[in-house]
Amino acid sequence: MQKRALITGITGQDGSYLADWLLSEGYEVVGMVRRSSTLNFERIAHIQDRLTLVSADVLDEVSIVEVLREHRPDEVYNLAAQSFVQTSWGQPVLTGEVTALGVTRVLDAIRLTNPEIRFYQASSSEMFGKVREVPQTEHTPFYPRSPYGVAKVYGHWITVNYRESYGLHASSGILFNHESPRRGLEFVTRKVTNGVARIKLGLDREIRLGNLEAKRDWGFAGDYVQAMWAMLQQDEPDDYVVATGETHSVRELCEVAFARAGLNYEDHIQIDQRFKRPAEVDFLVGNAAKVREKLGWRTHVDFVGLIEMMVDADLDVMRRQVS
Repeated sequence: MQKRALITGITGQDGSYLADWLLSEGYEVVGMVRRSSTLNFERIAHIQDRLTLVSADVLDEVSIVEVLREHRPDEVYNLAAQSFVQTSWGQPVLTGEVTALGVTRVLDAIRLTNPEIRFYQASSSEMFGKVREVPQTEHTPFYPRSPYGVAKVYGHWITVNYRESYGLHASSGILFNHESPRRGLEFVTRKVTNGVARIKLGLDREIRLGNLEAKRDWGFAGDYVQAMWAMLQQDEPDDYVVATGETHSVRELCEVAFARAGLNYEDHIQIDQRFKRPAEVDFLVGNAAKVREKLGWRTHVDFVGLIEMMVDADLDVMRRQVS
């Protein structure tokens, strides 16, 4: 019998890659989208005719209940969030409503309609923030350093709480940074690769960045969504760190990206204090031993391959736009 999955946040980077993966696995995929005057279906345009898109909002539990009752999914992947750390400083209350309380509304809707639904929560390495140990595991204490990180901690623990209190099959993936050509332009990886493409084609001369020494554990989003799916195929729900176990600095990111286009990053990078965080996180690097051993998960794209893929994609798009 064909499985049915509901994805909140399907128009985002992770939602689109997860939809690709679930379709390849034979799923019927329902995507939840907010009513908005600026809906962007660009990331799912290539599969939109194979999806069922429904209007609902994680700010409104009644709308979620209605979707669950009408479409009866076997699995729910909660990827909806205000997902940009910098924005969370300017909109901390909205970030809490969507990224924290939104999780509770989805879990509560599942509890009320069908407790047999398997649930995935998108947790984040930003929960570790001011890290207590390196590398970080499923047992590392949280110390978030942004409203986004704080909201994600709430979402993580409410998932654990509903799992233990109501017996839900609810799992969290503590995902470290994962990027792709579908990443939003507000994220530093895509800001750099898009900027490189613009500079290469003579449309810009520089990229303004904050802290070049900030390090992250960067992986490919297309790999990471397979870990999400694998968690919901297990007999027992659990929490998993999903990461590469390697860190690279923003400076390295720039070196690789500019080199891919035959340029020297030092000629085009300007430091701008506006892009430095009020509170920077420390050394974020994940220990993915558990997800590798229990789920057999592996990465297929390394750091250099990821950044070069993103530069190539941005160059391709930019060339088509200017030609």
